[in-house]
Amino acid sequence: MLIDTHAHVNFSAYKNDADEVIKRSLENDVWMINIGSQYETSKKAVEIAEKYPQSVYAAVGLHPIHLNTGLVKIKFDEEESSFNSREEDFNYKEYEELAKSEKVVAIGEIGLDYYYKPKTKKKLELFKEKQKETFLKQLKLAEELDLPVVFHCRVAHDDLINILNSQFLIHNSKLEGVVHCFTGTWEQAGEYLKMGFYLGFNGIIYKLDLKEIIQKTPLEKILIETDCPYLTPPLAQVKRNEPVYVKYIAEEIAKIKKVSYEEIAKITTENAKKLFKI
Repeated sequence: MLIDTHAHVNFSAYKNDADEVIKRSLENDVWMINIGSQYETSKKAVEIAEKYPQSVYAAVGLHPIHLNTGLVKIKFDEEESSFNSREEDFNYKEYEELAKSEKVVAIGEIGLDYYYKPKTKKKLELFKEKQKETFLKQLKLAEELDLPVVFHCRVAHDDLINILNSQFLIHNSKLEGVVHCFTGTWEQAGEYLKMGFYLGFNGIIYKLDLKEIIQKTPLEKILIETDCPYLTPPLAQVKRNEPVYVKYIAEEIAKIKKVSYEEIAKITTENAKKLFKI
């Protein structure tokens, strides 16, 4: 079996056939964790997970690009949300209530994203501070509920690493988690691994040269994911990604690490079960 540790079947891209996509995955022995990006998609992830006794799980969280900073206008992604996506203030109590579902296995995806940013230095600093403040609130929620974290990080790895190092030093944190869709350097990967985190790999490995990082990362610290509906592996020969195509990620990692597909499937599944306690 395989576990897609980062799917978005809770997104609008599947509004007409989510049940069929999930059925197809389960028939191919692929479990999934649907990840929230804002309150609406987090709630939907929980609703979907609660329809299945096992195999389908949820994570809830506010993605940094959906944070209401008042400094950057977010781009509306029709594949993500069923309504004109609003910039959101993080409501601790609302997310806490969602996360109390037995099918919620993580807080995420949360983190830092400096890809779309203000142009002036003063506004940029304020923008970064607002993201960091909200990120820390969500880390607190994860620790309070004893849940692992699904980290999102784009153009911000050094800041994320500094925050996480501070958390460990100041709070003696036992935080666990995965850096989803890892695209940083080997040096940054090493920092995450030293803190005990997993690295998640998906179809981005067909666009960026991450072979050295995959080769050097211990298999016991790798998770596989799709980030569907995005980053479709070329071998799928379709536009929209879905959890069943996580097999192509496993196959590619097996080639890079020169081990069998069966070993990748076995160990990454064990890793996911261990981290998310499923």
